[in-house]
Amino acid sequence: MKIEYPADYNPILEYWEKIQRGGIPVCRKTYEWYKYLTYRIENPIPEMHYSSKRANHVLEFAENYCCISTGKYAGKPVVLELWEKAHLAAVFGFVDDNGYRTCRQSILIVGKKNGKSLLASVVGLYTLLADGEKGPQIYSAATKRDQAKIIWQESVRMIRKSPSLAKRCKPHVGDISSEAYNNGVYKPLASDTGTIDGLNVHCALLDEIHQWKNGQELFDMLADGVSARLQPLIYVTSTAGTVRQDIYDAKYEESGNIINGLFDDEGYKDLRVFPFIYELDERKEWPQKNCWIKANPNLGITKTWEYLEGKVNNALKNPAHVKNLVCKEFNIRETSSEAWLTFEQLNNTATFDLNILKPRYGIGGCDLSSTTDLTNATVIFMVPDNPNVYVLQMYWIPEDLLERKVREDKIPYDLWAQQGLLRTCPGNRVHYKYVKEWFEEIQNENDIFLYKCGYDSWSATYFVEDMKNTFGAVVMEPIIQGKKTLSSPMKSLGADLEKKKVVYNNNPILKWCLTNTSVDIDKNDNIQPSKGNLGTKRIDGLAGLLDAYVCLENNLEEYQSMI
Repeated sequence: MKIEYPADYNPILEYWEKIQRGGIPVCRKTYEWYKYLTYRIENPIPEMHYSSKRANHVLEFAENYCCISTGKYAGKPVVLELWEKAHLAAVFGFVDDNGYRTCRQSILIVGKKNGKSLLASVVGLYTLLADGEKGPQIYSAATKRDQAKIIWQESVRMIRKSPSLAKRCKPHVGDISSEAYNNGVYKPLASDTGTIDGLNVHCALLDEIHQWKNGQELFDMLADGVSARLQPLIYVTSTAGTVRQDIYDAKYEESGNIINGLFDDEGYKDLRVFPFIYELDERKEWPQKNCWIKANPNLGITKTWEYLEGKVNNALKNPAHVKNLVCKEFNIRETSSEAWLTFEQLNNTATFDLNILKPRYGIGGCDLSSTTDLTNATVIFMVPDNPNVYVLQMYWIPEDLLERKVREDKIPYDLWAQQGLLRTCPGNRVHYKYVKEWFEEIQNENDIFLYKCGYDSWSATYFVEDMKNTFGAVVMEPIIQGKKTLSSPMKSLGADLEKKKVVYNNNPILKWCLTNTSVDIDKNDNIQPSKGNLGTKRIDGLAGLLDAYVCLENNLEEYQSMI
């Protein structure tokens, strides 16, 4: 029997009503987003008003023509849950005054085993066959071909289970063709194959972007490829992950900025990006059974309570499993399993204005590189009647190595240089005179005088003498790099980071260094930083900050009397 929704059916309003009544627990981001969508349904604007006809069309396509391809329900028609209906209705139901879809990017972050692949496959097939586009080009994209094929293969299986779809499109070895129907094509696409130039994208399906390394480049190419279409769609689905400062973090933080600015006249705005974030509100909620559904809207359907309860109980017995659990099941961003701090502990998006704080005295720290590492200089400072420790940093990398390091390490040093967070030095190594000159800039341009400056006691002699000649011998304080010296300050720094007392201007390089930091622990629970086995990743920003923290801890009473 063919499913047809009434003309006035609106799953967004139905979903919002149940959220408000408390019948469906959701996180703050989901709550604010659906509050906004409901507001926009009731208060349309030329760029965004709701069409039940357009919304219901995609729902009817999914439930009339798409079939489940695997598991005990294989071969049976798709039955959308309310949250899935609301999601698809939002993506496809809002249009502008010209009748073109408002949403150009949909970002769905949800715990694993919640039906992401099914939704993405429905979207891929709908945009191929039923979106009213002539000659649509649909791509399931990732940085690796195996990843790119996951959604595409799910779509192939759907076609083979559905006679209606099979009449209109034909799966081949490397694509799905609807040439006879509307001259369309649907392909898996990976950047490691070198075949991503010259695209004319109607819809790009980006799956599990938390695994992507150097993903911004691929995303940008796909975004450029939609420019010729009138209502293109980039459809992102993912769980959280451990790859930091790449495309996942960029999209997650963009989503957060959009949600935070929905009802703020001065807030960040982008009508074309629709964020759907399902996560725990706080990491500490993970043992609380009534909170699990916040990150798992399909809990009890495609994901069983027994499965998740088993994972949680295992983590309660073995704390080593907690990080993977909260990351994959509850969408709490995490660093690698060897990391010193969780991402929640180290992340601080607060910023500051020197003109308001007007600090007079700072404490420096530095980490001088070999030819392959970053060089870091740090100044921390405090101000009266304020518990925070504020951080200024600069980084350097040899100019001759910049392009190679970006290409090989897949770290955006070039972007950081453009943002003024990192500087290049002529040749193939960093001359330490640039570090000294930066400390002088901080003093001359910001009126912050160095009270102390910590440095590795093995640092280059000429650098130390140059600093002493510039700032005074009493300012320079050698720091022995070992657990005896570093353990207590590192523990203090970790505690202050977790309390959000360390305000580092949301510096992405320092944040990256902090996520890369492991700890070496002895039998007495003394610690010192370690790179672990992270290869090309760096902890230099943490090293410079920690040297400054050693000086702060050693001289805290006197320093506080000066400020």
